[in-house]
Amino acid sequence: MPIDLSPLDKHHDLLFEIPLKVRQGYRFQPTGFPDLGAAEFDTPVGRSLLVESAQSMANRLEAVCWDESTNDLIEPLRGLSYVKVLREGKYLTSSITDSHRLNSPYILGDKMFFTVLQGELGALEKGPIDRRVLAQKLLKYDVGSLVHGVFLAKKELAGGRLRSARAVTAFVEADGVKVAPSGGSKQDHVDPSGKAFGQGGAEKGFGHIPFPRDEYTADKITMYASVDLAQIRGYGLDADATKLLILLALLKLRLFLDSPMRLRTACSFELQGSGDIVSKNIAKFTLPDGQAFIGAKGENSKWSGELPELITKLAVVRQLGETDATSTEKMRVTEVTFTS
Repeated sequence: MPIDLSPLDKHHDLLFEIPLKVRQGYRFQPTGFPDLGAAEFDTPVGRSLLVESAQSMANRLEAVCWDESTNDLIEPLRGLSYVKVLREGKYLTSSITDSHRLNSPYILGDKMFFTVLQGELGALEKGPIDRRVLAQKLLKYDVGSLVHGVFLAKKELAGGRLRSARAVTAFVEADGVKVAPSGGSKQDHVDPSGKAFGQGGAEKGFGHIPFPRDEYTADKITMYASVDLAQIRGYGLDADATKLLILLALLKLRLFLDSPMRLRTACSFELQGSGDIVSKNIAKFTLPDGQAFIGAKGENSKWSGELPELITKLAVVRQLGETDATSTEKMRVTEVTFTS
């Protein structure tokens, strides 16, 4: 049964506030930042903590669509556009797994691809950026850049003015937090002092080395997520491509929530409660389960879900005369070569 997106039609965004809990025990390890550590901040309800940032969550939402065992998209999503980077004929990275996506130096370092991209974006060199043209090119080469954002910073590409903001934003915060201090010690059973063999002691990694460790507890942990529907519609793509982007954004959220949500060594979450995940601002919309998006795999190795069918449809070059024949381009997997 097709997923009904009609409740979203009159809204410019879709918001979720999803309660989480620590998978085991009460303590968890938040993300840390250079020269800052854990990001604590004050709110009207007390002391809060950034557990996972928007930029990190964007990478995690890409990761749930990637199969590390095959270095490819998970089966139901194969056919989505992205750039695969090879080095000496072997997989190195991709626009899905690299944090910069299409702007990755491993991708733009391929002179042949860079020249092709330069030519396709040439119409944007002068004057205001035509966002529809940019969206068509991003759909063609890397659909993830339309979902998670990209900044093509090189001046040779329209003067470094080409960018697309995140259409999907997610982050995790904890409220009512308290520090749970602990620590440990790296043990050296050969030479506890680290000096018996004249090796320089702790500075060189020898001897017992004690260390402090701060984890946290919280009264409430929440994953916040938003889908910017107005931005996706504003790309000016046809109905199929627009629906694909919305479904893909929702699937990514669903796949992440269905995963173990192990963010770090000492940070694993799960959903709190077993009820439906209902939108905060659109009461009639509930996040579908994963099966609703991708369906089941048939005997012909094709997936029956609405999203795989849209992917197949958009991966076919349309013939002149068909509806909206020029509003979207064929999605493709592009292989480039990185040479160091």
